[in-house]
Amino acid sequence: MKKTALVALDFINDIVHPKGKIAGSAEFIKQHNVIANVNQVIAYARQQQFPCILVKVGFNQQYAECPEQSPLFGRAKQMQALQLNTWGTEFHEDLVTRPEDIVITKHRVNAFYATGLEAVLRANKIEHLLIIGVSTDMAVQTTARDAHDRDYQVTIISKACGAANSENHEATLKLLSRIATVIATKELQ
Repeated sequence: MKKTALVALDFINDIVHPKGKIAGSAEFIKQHNVIANVNQVIAYARQQQFPCILVKVGFNQQYAECPEQSPLFGRAKQMQALQLNTWGTEFHEDLVTRPEDIVITKHRVNAFYATGLEAVLRANKIEHLLIIGVSTDMAVQTTARDAHDRDYQVTIISKACGAANSENHEATLKLLSRIATVIATKELQ
C-alpha cells in the first residue's frame, strides 16, 4: 500500500466563513456541509495515521509576496484580505485541527509553488495524496495537477471540496477525473 498524506487546502476564515473578506465559496460550503465532511476526512486520516497537512494562503502585512497584477491576489490586497496572523487566515473555527498537524503557508493558488510542501512529502516518503479544499476550481485543481506531474497518486474527495457554485465544482471534478481518482467521503472506508 502506498504511503498516504491528507492535504487540506484553504479552509481559512477569509475564504470559507460567511464574514470572510473574499468568501465566495461560503454559501456552497454551508449548503453542502463541507466543513463537516472535511472533519470526517480528517478523522479518517488520523485513524489511518496519515499526516494531516493543512495549507493556507496568506501574505505578510506589507503584502510583499502578493502579485498586484494578479486579478485574484491584487483584489485581496485592495481588500486587506488574506493577511497572515489575523482572523482571516486562521482556520475556520469548526475545523478540527490539532497541534501536530503540519501547517504550510502558500502565497499563490498552487500549494506546491514556493512552499515546503514537497519537502514534507518527500521526507515522509509520501506517494499518495488525498486532496480536499477550497476552491475546487482553483487551489484543488492546480495542486492536484501539479501533484500528478510530480508523480504522486492523487485522490480528490469531492464532498470535502467547495467552490463558488455547483457548476464550477462539478465541471472541475469531471476534468480532474482524467488525472486523479475522484471519490465521495463515504467511499473512504
